[in-house]
Amino acid sequence: MADNRLQEAIDTLKDSGVRITPQRHAVLEYLLNSMTHPTADEIYKALESKFPNMSVATVYNNLRVFREIGLVRELTYGDSSSRFDCNTSDHYHIICESCGKIVDFHYPSLHEVESLAEQVTGFDVSHHRMEVYGTCSECQSNNAH
Repeated sequence: MADNRLQEAIDTLKDSGVRITPQRHAVLEYLLNSMTHPTADEIYKALESKFPNMSVATVYNNLRVFREIGLVRELTYGDSSSRFDCNTSDHYHIICESCGKIVDFHYPSLHEVESLAEQVTGFDVSHHRMEVYGTCSECQSNNAH
């Protein structure tokens, strides 16, 4: 499954005229296999032993290219580092308030919220983002001890 998604992503990059460097391939593969919504620094740390000459800037530049092409979504949370999500389908996130873990969950899209917001405010709504907060099962177990 991930191999197929990787090949599709590579084809999308090639169709957009983007060169597939070994570092770019590695960043993309890491993102596709990661379920943790990693930060650029986490991606860099995971790949630095394989690519000792790669800089954090290289990771950021690749993430920017992926975002512009639509392969990843950048999730921003106030002052903390952006996280990157390879799942660009409509879905929501639940976030652990203890450890910061972000997990995808699917729920029917709330399009009626967007249309209501437009009617009430006069805005032209482009999208919305919903996050649910709580404590993950691992943190609940750790706190019980």
